[in-house]
Amino acid sequence: MSAAPATHLAVLAEEAVAALALQPDGTYVDGTFGRGGHSRLILARLGPRGRLIALDRDPQAVAAAREIRDPRFTIVHSAFSSLAAVLDARGVAQAHGMLFDLGVSSPQLEEAARGFSFRADGPLDMRMDPTQGKSAADWLAEASEAQLREAIGGYGEERFAKQIAAAIVAARRHAPIRTTRELADLVGAAVRTREPGQDPATRTFQALRILVNRELEEVSLMLPQAAARLAQGGRLAVIAFHSLEDRIVKRFLQSCARPQVPRDLPLRASEMPPAPLRILGKPMRPTAAEIDANPRARSAVLRVAERTAAPLDPRHYRIEPDAWRS
Repeated sequence: MSAAPATHLAVLAEEAVAALALQPDGTYVDGTFGRGGHSRLILARLGPRGRLIALDRDPQAVAAAREIRDPRFTIVHSAFSSLAAVLDARGVAQAHGMLFDLGVSSPQLEEAARGFSFRADGPLDMRMDPTQGKSAADWLAEASEAQLREAIGGYGEERFAKQIAAAIVAARRHAPIRTTRELADLVGAAVRTREPGQDPATRTFQALRILVNRELEEVSLMLPQAAARLAQGGRLAVIAFHSLEDRIVKRFLQSCARPQVPRDLPLRASEMPPAPLRILGKPMRPTAAEIDANPRARSAVLRVAERTAAPLDPRHYRIEPDAWRS
């Protein structure tokens, strides 16, 4: 049976799980286990023959998932861009529903040693999977001023990206930038003004986290795989927390809600084939009560789509990770 629920609050949990329209004997995917809030809700509503496969790239989340003693549940240490390979390895041709909760988790933010937050001093790491890739500190040490400016301005939507990039280059001539406090202080000195209530370092930390973890690339690679592996009538539910990833999700769902027809083939409206996905309702946002209980939920957006009988070639609906730019 499942372990006791963790104290971490999953965002839009009831809404997202309800959107899956769970079949008791169905096979489901929780693409970002986190601390299991969504997974536990799904397991509570599955029958004895149901199945849930959860993924997470964070070793700490995987360790937490192993506390769930339920034969219907499988945890896989993997980024969700490897979704198709994960399903293939477990003999799953199609799933009846998939849920993806994008972005950083509260436990990652709250542990100073992970380096995600400027609110407590710690090593400037920011990797969701510390066993893979470069840390934020390593990237800052190597990036050119132009690369710094582009990343901070693009991924962080930071209007003072030029000044921050110049300050980083100047500071690292004297010593490497190795801690969250060092970077936050440096950014604070470079940013002249900021929105009320927002720390000057907020956008720079967001930008580095997205870059280090290739978050937009992960979303762009996952979406076509997820849609292609849904059974007819299966639901795809995606929770995004910032405008860049939500824009990618929105544009992907919109593209899949249009028929897959060659552009030069003239067809009447009555002759158009069905689209592979049907968008369900309007985007959902957390209630005021949920935001009061969990301020991190404030920016969350839940989008839901349903698979139709129409074929879906994931190559046709491939979306570029820089789709957020246009």
